[in-house]
Amino acid sequence: MYREIQAKTLLTTIKGDDPIFGQRYNLNLYRGCEHQCIYCDSRSECYGIENFRDVLVKVNAIELLKKELASKRVVGTVGFGSMSDPYTRAELKYNLTRQALEVLARMRFPAHLNTKSTLIERDLDLLAEVNRVHCSVCFSITTPDDELARKVEPGAPVSSARFASMRHLAERGIPVGVSMMPILPFLEDQPANIAAIVEQTAAHGGTFIIPWFGMSLRDRQREYYYRELERLFPGLKEKYERRYGERYGAAASNAKALEAVFHETCQKHNIATRVRRYQPAAPTQPSQLSLW
Repeated sequence: MYREIQAKTLLTTIKGDDPIFGQRYNLNLYRGCEHQCIYCDSRSECYGIENFRDVLVKVNAIELLKKELASKRVVGTVGFGSMSDPYTRAELKYNLTRQALEVLARMRFPAHLNTKSTLIERDLDLLAEVNRVHCSVCFSITTPDDELARKVEPGAPVSSARFASMRHLAERGIPVGVSMMPILPFLEDQPANIAAIVEQTAAHGGTFIIPWFGMSLRDRQREYYYRELERLFPGLKEKYERRYGERYGAAASNAKALEAVFHETCQKHNIATRVRRYQPAAPTQPSQLSLW
């Protein structure tokens, strides 16, 4: 269900340095997400989304974006997708992400996008235009196993389709990689899974992977996740409860071993472990004219 809302503000300025994605501003055109990943942290109470199956559409977002970008003294990377994928089915109807990219291209702001969707290919022309300044894309992939992906990310395209989109973006010169997070304990925390993601990323033109060997588990997120585990993987909920209790962080028990495999495989395939950041062009130094 879509609910149209009027947003009061749009861009959030990130305080300090963003060590993961190199963003200066966050942008969420939608709230709620149709991908319905069973582990999604955005269900947590702190984000204030009452019904995560509803998608709230900020129908005045583009006018706000024009106004707010014009007021920024510092040109910095605008990040899409921290709270809601910018390319869920709502985008087919409202086109807010495409319109936002048009604004960024026109105002020469760099962008970084996080997505699980193949719909991003629709906007290859605009991504290339934004990339005249800087544009990078992270595909969220936590397993190359399509069958498992269908269970834990039921509304998203399967992983193989995301890798195919990655290749198409790479072929157009867009810097692409993977957000390999979360890695779900007992489901995705096998060395073979980690190595396969790195290998598939390299094979499809990806140049970087951002890892996290575990997941968060807090309030409503935990409740929903455990309910889905009971339905999809009977008996697994009890393992989580025994190991993690009420803790917020749920690191994989073999996180150090996974990290070692990850770095070894990245080194083998020349995969970076951070996003290439936007670097403003150095100001041109005026030259003194000669009298003769």
